[in-house]
Amino acid sequence: MLGIARQTDYAARVVLHLACLAPGAKVPIADIARHRMLPLEFVRRIVGDLVKAGILATSRGSGGGVSLARPAEDISLGDVVHAMEGGVSLNHCVSDRRVCPLAAACPVQSVWVEATQVLDGYLASVRFSVLAQRSEAHRPAHLRVQAIGRVRGANRCLAPLRPSAL
Repeated sequence: MLGIARQTDYAARVVLHLACLAPGAKVPIADIARHRMLPLEFVRRIVGDLVKAGILATSRGSGGGVSLARPAEDISLGDVVHAMEGGVSLNHCVSDRRVCPLAAACPVQSVWVEATQVLDGYLASVRFSVLAQRSEAHRPAHLRVQAIGRVRGANRCLAPLRPSAL
């Protein structure tokens, strides 16, 4: 199966959470972990990677926390994938033709290259501002989790988010 790493999925959830908040909002990492149902220590590591990539910013002290480093419309899902995975590559021969001695003449390699470019372009076009607007489906999911008791305080998870962005 082709897929992204769990940390990349979690990173997208972290960025989406912040994109759903008012511009400039700063929240504690623990709140993000709780609201998005993610392991706290994992979120701490992910936030560090996203800060290094210039996607998130952190500030200490009273009123500090994590925020988007730039507007949500300037952050793509591709940015998150590149920050967490190092880029998109469907096969090793796409990122380094030296891996395979047949790459230059291989008809399959050219398909991998083309498919990688299409996927990379698509991910670059998906903006978190748009994803935040599509987040309406999250509210029923959070409410279902609350109803079955998997996350204590799940109803509080919804309060900080803009109603239209849940």
